[in-house]
Amino acid sequence: MRPTIHRTALALAALTLLLAGCGTEAGDEGGGGSDSALPSPPPSSASSGCTTLTGDLDATDSGDTVCLAVGATVRVSLDGNKDRPWQPVDVKGRGLEAANSGVVLLPGDASAAYKAVSAGTVRLSSSRPLCATETGKVSCKGIQEWRITVVVT
Repeated sequence: MRPTIHRTALALAALTLLLAGCGTEAGDEGGGGSDSALPSPPPSSASSGCTTLTGDLDATDSGDTVCLAVGATVRVSLDGNKDRPWQPVDVKGRGLEAANSGVVLLPGDASAAYKAVSAGTVRLSSSRPLCATETGKVSCKGIQEWRITVVVT
C-alpha cells in the first residue's frame, strides 16, 4: 500500500470513530420515562453495588451509583460555559427533596442540592452540547449526558 493511500485510510477511520462518538447514548430514546423504570432500593448499601457518597457530585461522576442515608444531603455541581451550557438537573424517582444549593452560578453551570427524606432510588440527569456552536466554526449536534443513580437507605 502506498503511504498516501494508507494515511487517507487511517484518517477516514479516525473520522468515522470520532463521528460515531457524537450523539446520544445508545438505548436512550429520549422522552420522559416513568419512575417505575427505576429499580427498588436495596435492603443495604453493601449489596447494592453503590458507593457511599463522600462529597459533591460533578461531571466526572457520570454513570455512578451512590448510596445516601436518610437525612443526608447530596450536592451537584456541573461546570459549563455559555457555549456549552448544562441543562438544569432533572430528578426521576422518590427519596430526595430539593434543598438550597447555596451556590452562585456562572453562565452554563448547573447546580442543585437534595436532602434524602425517605428510602428510594432516584436518577439525577443533565445534558449539554458536546461541541460549542459558533457561527463560521466547525460544530456537531452531539450531546454529553450526565447521569447518577442515588440509592437512599
